[in-house]
Amino acid sequence: MSIIQDIGVKAKAAAQKLQTVSTEMKNKALLQMAEALLSRKEVILEQNGLDRKDGAEKGLSSALMDRLTLTESRIEEMAQGLREVAALPDPVGEIVEGWRLPNGLEIQKLRVPIGVIGIIYEARPNVTVDAAGLCVKSGNAVILRGSSSAINSNRVLTDIIAKAAEDAGLPADSIQLIPLTDRESAKELMRLHGYVDVLIPRGGKGLISTVVEESSVPVIETGEGNCHTFVDYTADLDMATKIIINAKCQRPGVCNAMETLLVHRDVAEAFLPRIVKELRDKGVEIRGCELSRKIVTDLKPATEEDWYTEYLDLILAVKVVDGLEEAIEHINKYGTKHSEAILTNDYRSARKFVNGVDSADVYVNASTRFTDGNQFGLGAEIGISTQKLHARGPMSLRELTTTKFVIYGEGQIRS
Repeated sequence: MSIIQDIGVKAKAAAQKLQTVSTEMKNKALLQMAEALLSRKEVILEQNGLDRKDGAEKGLSSALMDRLTLTESRIEEMAQGLREVAALPDPVGEIVEGWRLPNGLEIQKLRVPIGVIGIIYEARPNVTVDAAGLCVKSGNAVILRGSSSAINSNRVLTDIIAKAAEDAGLPADSIQLIPLTDRESAKELMRLHGYVDVLIPRGGKGLISTVVEESSVPVIETGEGNCHTFVDYTADLDMATKIIINAKCQRPGVCNAMETLLVHRDVAEAFLPRIVKELRDKGVEIRGCELSRKIVTDLKPATEEDWYTEYLDLILAVKVVDGLEEAIEHINKYGTKHSEAILTNDYRSARKFVNGVDSADVYVNASTRFTDGNQFGLGAEIGISTQKLHARGPMSLRELTTTKFVIYGEGQIRS
């Protein structure tokens, strides 16, 4: 039996026991996991330092280095995230709906754990803790498979929280990390049908595509965010400026950052020079369409590829559009169904945008940077689902459960 299959066997056994673990015990485990992280800050930072040193030597981009880096405050945020998950209502056992049939049978639809959840992710060691915490609270065993760039951080984090969870009374092997970082180990995890119930990839387009195409285990697609903001002709331009700067510059290396700015032709001449100056002052490189370059003549030309690109960097594509319909068409063609925003003072335009854009998260007069489970009041998230089946948008506790029907009778038989 291979290392990966052995992990799958242990996870399945743990998942069967987790189904009946009480809310009180799960919360106790989460709180002890949080305390364990705080008490082991020094060793976590030491191991993260090894990963950062290796990443710098390999020339990782600034965006990837930002995702990789742990600090005392980020460790405290991870611990706080576990506490917040502990404080959330337990979805397991919730009666989603129920009814009584004319023959006297009582039907209940109950929320239950999925079972074993596999997470394949890149560069972000905080995912190790967020994913484990959500899986614990939702009654699932979790198999974590991070990237080679964060292997030291992921190992120490998993060791700390897994031991704390087991000490609190959870089944052994509820939280496991695949210690290998070669591609074959990831592919073997993708083939653990019968042991893993669902795989969730978190990372770039290449990772997600590989998992979707090669997995024999059901996959929930997450992550890639080619996010747009459309400035309508009725927009408050002062408000638009603040929102755009936030959406692009507040943290450019994450999936909910704006990558393309669409501007209505009627306000382009007044607004583009202003917003370009503001963005350039923040260090943003801007690539514009032909019309935008007639208004701001020193913009770099945007290519067809730019409209499809998730930069994860201080780079922005800008396009002048004739109106709302063209903005919607552009977003639905080039977007990744993640997060899109319209800035407008016209209710009808807002409603048309909301109804016409095919995306998991659609904003009216707000920054796309809010697409996050915590920001939505859901607690920590395991990812942003951009597909349409089972879960869409920020995935928190309820999205990590499924349902089953329970039928109560008094001797009924079918005629």
